[in-house]
Amino acid sequence: MNQEWWKQSVVYQIYPRSFKDSDGDGIGDIKGITQSLDHLQNLGVDVIWLSPVYRSPNDDNGYDISDYRAIMDEFGTMRDFDEMLSEAHARNIKIMMDLVVNHTSDEHSWFIASRSSKSSPYRDYYVWRPGKNGGPPNNWGSFFGGSAWEYDPVTGEYYLHLFSKKQPDLNWENPQLRREVYDLMTFWLNKGVDGFRMDVVNFISKDQRFLDGVVGDTAYGDGGPHFTNGPRIHEFLRDMNHEVLAKYDTITVGEMPNVGVEEAKLYTAKERRELNMVFHFEHVDVGNGKFGKWSPQPWKLTDLKQIFTRWQKGLEKQGWNSLYWSNHDQPRAISRFGNDSEEYREVSGKMLATCLHMLKGTPYIYQGEEIGMTNAAFETVDEYRDIETLNTYRDYIAAGLLTREEMMKAIHERSRDNARTPMQWTDAEHAGFTAGQPWIAVNPNYRQINVEAAMRDQNSIFYYYQKLIRLRKENPVIVDGGYELLLDDHEQIYAYTRTLQEEQLLVICNFSAERPQFTLPEGLNRTRAELLISNYEGDGKDDFRSFRLKPYEARVYRLK
Repeated sequence: MNQEWWKQSVVYQIYPRSFKDSDGDGIGDIKGITQSLDHLQNLGVDVIWLSPVYRSPNDDNGYDISDYRAIMDEFGTMRDFDEMLSEAHARNIKIMMDLVVNHTSDEHSWFIASRSSKSSPYRDYYVWRPGKNGGPPNNWGSFFGGSAWEYDPVTGEYYLHLFSKKQPDLNWENPQLRREVYDLMTFWLNKGVDGFRMDVVNFISKDQRFLDGVVGDTAYGDGGPHFTNGPRIHEFLRDMNHEVLAKYDTITVGEMPNVGVEEAKLYTAKERRELNMVFHFEHVDVGNGKFGKWSPQPWKLTDLKQIFTRWQKGLEKQGWNSLYWSNHDQPRAISRFGNDSEEYREVSGKMLATCLHMLKGTPYIYQGEEIGMTNAAFETVDEYRDIETLNTYRDYIAAGLLTREEMMKAIHERSRDNARTPMQWTDAEHAGFTAGQPWIAVNPNYRQINVEAAMRDQNSIFYYYQKLIRLRKENPVIVDGGYELLLDDHEQIYAYTRTLQEEQLLVICNFSAERPQFTLPEGLNRTRAELLISNYEGDGKDDFRSFRLKPYEARVYRLK
């Protein structure tokens, strides 16, 4: 097998709770995934990234794990998992698990033992510190609001939790803890899974001085510089690779907030033996305001192009890119970067797919993206379920940082729950997701936007994705070609070339509802071109060197 098969692959992310419910309890489950594998095989994807399915009390929807070797009761049994894995492999679809080892649940047996006494052999599995000046060890704030430290009266010390207080951080300085992590990874790889997406993995090495962070708009300090890409992170990842990953044929991607291109080269360069690729956040952070995503601003295409180009060029010879518009932590791609109006939803969805899938790297499709699902915009905050959304709404309004109206506008645009509404399968009640009451409401537009409708329409976004995936498999230039940005200062058109030896593709994407003029830049002196794909019927017959783009139009030419 080609050892770098993940470069040719297209990955599809499943958020199990919201994908397909097989038993009518309103919660998606593993049997529901198994029942839906034909849909993914038909789409043409190679890998499923499965958000966590481990046992969890669900404080943060499965990212708080209480047992790494068991399946969450709501999702089914280990037998269900084994059947799903077998059925996926029978369809040549690989399974990439979500590895969450920056923290566990406070209900994990390690933590229960750790907090029981300072002399517990598990004490050092977590980050415990005595208080300072009658308060926490330092001023760090949690990502989910409040202090990053929780006082524990049993032993009179504080434990660190960068996320919820029910998600205590693991202490990677402890070699025994690292051995436990390697053992659990080996357990899943021996079962036959094909790799790991690693949750906030660049947070696992903390600066052991635990210095205060700079205080910003909230009352807490930013600990980021003291735990992001920390002092031993590369040592830990090389050790993980040597002890576990190198013994298997895997795909690995590290979710890494605040990672830059230069750091990403270190994480993903083949000879360094750490990871295959990373998820960075620069492009999804465009338009962040004073309070980050909670005060969204208009964004500029030139900024987005600069970010993509920096990563395309930066990892061209060393490392590899992961390509995504959305995931379970991001709003829906069409609502965020396209146009979710009835008029332009489909065509802008196809344009975004074209722009991403023609870049160099491994593309990720988030569930529902292939049918053009959109943000939900529920009317009241009570309809949301995400701990981050609910805590921020409470804290920001209480502190007078944002009004209720401003907060609801931000939630409609950027809440994680936009991605977590149930998958829309049919136009039946609850979109065919469940026969019961769904754990979170279905987006009301499911009667128009669903898989069944997409399968009936030969011009649907689904079939367009199918064609993009097929083109990738048929054209090595899409996988291996070099990237060059064109028209870098244009605020409506994102155009670039992909070149492999004599072969050259020209990608042109209009990110606006206007009709800008495209003119082939000097230097690209080709006289003939073949249209590979376009999101408007019967287009591309005019001269490829100069034409007016339709709203959200995308074209890909093979230049001759």
